[in-house]
Amino acid sequence: MLNGCDNNHDHHSFSNVERVRVTHLELALDVNFQTKQLSGVASLALDYLDKSCRELWLDLRELTIIGVEDEEGAELAFVIDKEDPILGQRLNISFTSKLNKVIVHYVTSPDAEGLQWLSPQQTSGKTLPFLFSQSQPVNARSWIPLQDTPKARITFNAKVKAPSGMRVVMSAMNDAEAKLNGEFDFSMEKPIPTHLLAIAVGDLAFGPIGPRTGVYSEPELLEAAVKEFEDTEEMVVTAESLLGPYPWGRYDMLVLPPSFPFGGMENPRLAFMTPTLIAGDKSLVSTVAHELAHSWTGNLVSNATWRDLWLNEGFTTYFTNRIVEAVFGKEQAELEVVLEYGRLKEELATTAFAEQNLPANVQKQDPNEAFNRFTYDKASMFVHDLEKRIGREAFDKFLFTYVEHFAFEAITTERFIDYAKQTLLIEHADKISEAELNEWVYGCGMPSCFTAPQSDSLDKVDLALSLWAKGACAESLETEAWRVHHWQYFLNSLPEVQKQSQLMDLDNHFKLTDSTNAEIACDWFRVAIRNHYDPVLPALSDYLIRIGRGKFVKPLFTELQVAGYESEMKEIYREARKGYHPSIVTQLDKLLSFN
Repeated sequence: MLNGCDNNHDHHSFSNVERVRVTHLELALDVNFQTKQLSGVASLALDYLDKSCRELWLDLRELTIIGVEDEEGAELAFVIDKEDPILGQRLNISFTSKLNKVIVHYVTSPDAEGLQWLSPQQTSGKTLPFLFSQSQPVNARSWIPLQDTPKARITFNAKVKAPSGMRVVMSAMNDAEAKLNGEFDFSMEKPIPTHLLAIAVGDLAFGPIGPRTGVYSEPELLEAAVKEFEDTEEMVVTAESLLGPYPWGRYDMLVLPPSFPFGGMENPRLAFMTPTLIAGDKSLVSTVAHELAHSWTGNLVSNATWRDLWLNEGFTTYFTNRIVEAVFGKEQAELEVVLEYGRLKEELATTAFAEQNLPANVQKQDPNEAFNRFTYDKASMFVHDLEKRIGREAFDKFLFTYVEHFAFEAITTERFIDYAKQTLLIEHADKISEAELNEWVYGCGMPSCFTAPQSDSLDKVDLALSLWAKGACAESLETEAWRVHHWQYFLNSLPEVQKQSQLMDLDNHFKLTDSTNAEIACDWFRVAIRNHYDPVLPALSDYLIRIGRGKFVKPLFTELQVAGYESEMKEIYREARKGYHPSIVTQLDKLLSFN
């Protein structure tokens, strides 16, 4: 399987990007809901770093290759080799003379891990089927043959055929006025990493928010989505004040069905969002800010390998907090940082010490394992610490020039360190040393200099927790002024062991089992499961069957397993599994030893 530990090499790609690079993709796709397949033609424009190179190595996962040809239509020799359970297969194309373009004809598998095909019954409208992709981290190769690595940025054009009456959207410039006649054209003229390639097909309507922002969703959700995300244009303006002009033209969002496995996905020009963000009170829209922030830190400046994911997620999580502070106020921003640290503390307590650093050393592992609280929240704490040390004004200048310097590039952890040595460590030598920088990045656990974030807004919650620990009843707790974040902090701070009478009191008074806020419900279910509060089981089952977001379903199934609900867990998962995204199914099958 995966081997080698060169930190500059992308161990999650078979492609020979150091010799020849695909720079542009011309894509033609035919969407077939009956067979759950895409029929495709991928025309790949080549740039030779090694002029003598006469082969092209592409990444595949279970694609059927019908044929490969040059731009004149002459057949090219190819072989599929180097199969790996995580990486898929290598498509090795040989040619005798230097080619400008290679064209691959192919068909996807009905079980492609990067695509989810939903029946009409799995949608809100119940009349038309739905298709959406999830390419990050290495699933683009399951629906397009390409050099599937963040190092290989590409521009692309696409022509997509779909059933008449359905709308197709992509991570490109979308036309909200396009006729639903079954034929759609797309263009992305700015180079993007391949994990940001995205497509969705369904019964989709569009609602404008601002002059360059809007929402696509199923018609039944559109009004609620537009209302929930109405501050998006203001977020864009705020982000621009920090990191410069928005670089992608439009920032539209697509609200997907509940099986979407993430809170959001930063596909340029069309960020994918989970419907669990629509809480009715804007309490969860920091995810919108997060995906927007990725437009600079992640889409503009990218990680070179999945080991370097923290450069995307840490800076973006910090940048998200700055947007939230500007748009929704300092109290909410502080609360969100405290909750971040709470998640991080939980993972610090359950993760091997040697793995508690910023680089996700997943060179020999599934890159999905890079998405943890260290690459997000510990990395964010590092960026917050930099701001605290050198001051906000100086740090904003550094952040601006950092993004400007590496725009449209993919960088490694070591390249960032080198850049910091030439900038931060020279300009602010009295405030941060190389040793301190290295301790944050490469050290395990939290650095000796770290001070945990705090918020005065949590004093009222700490008082309630203290009273609860002394035997107070739920009715006596003063919670009228609490936000969602206060409830999350309260539930996550409860002692591990709670009496059945205590849980019943909380539930009866605050109706926690019936909460329509996905975050509060998840945190409550975790408390209930570990204390065997069985009245939640029907609602928990409905929640896990209805929602496929990994952030919720993975910890809840884990709690069920640890608490000994083995039969209930298997029964719920057997039913829920049918509606989950393939990438989540793969992870949960392994986690739960399901077969």
